[in-house]
Amino acid sequence: MKRRTFLMSTAVASCSALASSSFAADTEILSAVHIPRWRGFNLLEKFTLRQNKPYEERDFEWMAKWGFDFARIPMDYRCWTNEDNPYNYDEKVLKHIDQLIGFGKQYGVHINLNLHRAPGYCVNPPEEKLDLWSSEEAVKQFCAQWKHFAERYKDAPNIEVSFDLLNEPKSSIPEDTYARVMRAAIGAIREVDPKRVIVVDGLSWGQKPVHALVSDGIAQSTRGYNPFQISHYKASWIGGSDTWAVPTWPLKLNDQIQDKQWVLENYIKPWKELEAKGVGIHVGEWGCYNKTPHDVALAWMEDLLALWKDAGWGWSMWNLRGAFGIVDSNRQDVKYEDLDGHKLDRKLLELLLLG
Repeated sequence: MKRRTFLMSTAVASCSALASSSFAADTEILSAVHIPRWRGFNLLEKFTLRQNKPYEERDFEWMAKWGFDFARIPMDYRCWTNEDNPYNYDEKVLKHIDQLIGFGKQYGVHINLNLHRAPGYCVNPPEEKLDLWSSEEAVKQFCAQWKHFAERYKDAPNIEVSFDLLNEPKSSIPEDTYARVMRAAIGAIREVDPKRVIVVDGLSWGQKPVHALVSDGIAQSTRGYNPFQISHYKASWIGGSDTWAVPTWPLKLNDQIQDKQWVLENYIKPWKELEAKGVGIHVGEWGCYNKTPHDVALAWMEDLLALWKDAGWGWSMWNLRGAFGIVDSNRQDVKYEDLDGHKLDRKLLELLLLG
């Protein structure tokens, strides 16, 4: 796979320059305000403590073969953190992340490290003992985690590694509180590695731009799950989703038509306003659970991909392997193709390659 050369810059790039960047460009400006249109997948080996296992080189072989260049890595800090001594990290587990970054470098896939569960906060249960938004000790531990990664990977160029600080802050978190905590972590990273590309998720579970952080020189990550009645139909962790009507696209909900234009108005334009202030945008998560009819999922995805392509934004699907992914998704209405003993959704793969 041909490697691209990226030049570091701290200058604010125009939105038109971002939109004109191509997946196969030879040279691009890379900074938090001008990120490439990275496309790829979330890899889940350390998504929760109970999964905690090494990453698989085969995933990178597949991604590189198909032409994808991005892997978001949502992680649970408990995988390597001693519960009794939260500043003591398990080197054996951290070496799994070293190996992951090595796979990324070998196969030309950018690694975006993310704390899905951080000291004091996770969007999923169980609740943390500390509260990141009110506990200074939680903030101290959060910053220590990121300072450790900054020190550990300070010699890795931005083409290889970026940091996504915290997954999906809830809508109840005030913007100024969120900005305060994120700035603490940003400062801890920049104390060690001043030029590292840093990403923060939007508020309201990644859906709302954070204008309070515009001046901090970071990129922001949005989501591609709307409408939820399509992306999370019959998802066991979403209460009541088993009572929703079988989705269609466009979707009629409470006498409102939700279609491509609806997504544009509600979930593209607000982020374009943020981008116009000099903030790089990436869709950190998106996808469709395997209970939605495949033809509906594909039609909805086609519109989302077209919108993001027009916007000049990259994306990272949840996930590569599993119920949202293109491999081993266990859909009942798909004719799968064999992929090294796994089941490949060829139609979905071909759609993603166009996006």
